[in-house]
Amino acid sequence: MCNNCDYTIHGAQHHFGWDNSRPPAQRVEPGATIRFECLDSSAGQLSPRSTVGDVAALDFGRINPVSGPIHVEGAMPGDALKVTIDSFHPQAQDGRGWGWTANIPGFGLLADQFTQPALTLWSFDPANPDSALFGKWGRVPLKPFAGTIGCAMAEPGAHSIVPPRRVGGNLDIRDLAAGSVLYLPVEVEGALFSIGDTHAAQGDGEVCGTAIESPMDAVVKLELVKDANLRFPRFTTAGPVTRHLDAKGYEVTTGIGPDLMSGARDAVAGMIDLLCARHGMAPEDAYMLVSTCGDLRISEIVDAPNWVVSFYFPRVVLE
Repeated sequence: MCNNCDYTIHGAQHHFGWDNSRPPAQRVEPGATIRFECLDSSAGQLSPRSTVGDVAALDFGRINPVSGPIHVEGAMPGDALKVTIDSFHPQAQDGRGWGWTANIPGFGLLADQFTQPALTLWSFDPANPDSALFGKWGRVPLKPFAGTIGCAMAEPGAHSIVPPRRVGGNLDIRDLAAGSVLYLPVEVEGALFSIGDTHAAQGDGEVCGTAIESPMDAVVKLELVKDANLRFPRFTTAGPVTRHLDAKGYEVTTGIGPDLMSGARDAVAGMIDLLCARHGMAPEDAYMLVSTCGDLRISEIVDAPNWVVSFYFPRVVLE
C-alpha cells in the first residue's frame, strides 16, 4: 500500500475541529511521506448496514474527523506547506469498498425543499475503485480525494471543522485527487496539518451536503516553501480533471438572476426535475445522485444585473 511511507497515522489518531493547542500526533521533517488512516465523515456512525434512521440520529459533534495533526519541523508563519497527494486506498469492509450519501435535514443547498432524511449506500471494488452502481439507474465514476485537508489557524481555541478556512480545511475540492499538489498557508509553528473526510466521488458543489463518503487511507508528502506568504490555498493538477465524466457529454440546466446563490439553487432544482421526469427517480434520490457527480459552474458574472449559474450532469452516469 505504501512501501516508502515514513510514518502511519492510525485511525484512532483523529480529532474534531481545529485547535492550535492540540498536541501533534507526529513530528516529521520536511519531505516525509505519511499514510493517514482516515475515517468516513460520520466517524463510523454510519456503516454498510445503516438505515435511514441512523441518519436522523447522527451526532454532529462527531462529524468530519481528521487524522493528525502533524508538526512539520521548521514550518513557521508565512511559509507554505506543500502537500503532494500520492494516492488513496479504500478501506474494505467484508471485502468491499463502501460509502454513503445522505440527505441530512437542515443541511445542503436545497435544505428547505428536502426536509426528511434519506440515505444511499454504495459498494465498489477496493482494489480498482473505478465506479459504483446507483440503484437501478446507472453507475457513478469514482475519483477518490480528501474533502478536508488543512493546517491549524493562528486564532486560539477550538474552531468548527465544517466551514472551509483560509488555511484549508473542509475545501471539498474534488480535483485534490492523486497527483495534485496543494499549497497551504502556514499560520502556526509546525503547521499542524490534518486530513480526512475522504470521498470516493463528488460533484463540484457537493450540493446535497454529502458526497460518496468513504473511509480511505491517504498517502501524502509534506514539504515546505519558505516565506511564500500565501493568502489562501492554491493547487496544481497533474492532468485533465474531468476525463472520468466527459465521455458522453452532459445535460445542463441553468439558473439566471442577480444572486449567485439563488441561481445555483435554481440550476440544481432544474436538474432534479429533469432526472425525475426522465428516469422516474424520487426527488431525494436525484438530489443525492447529483451531489456525487454533477458540477455547478459560474458561466457568466459580468453582464449586470443578472448572472448565469449552470449545473452539468454527466450523461455517462445513466447511459
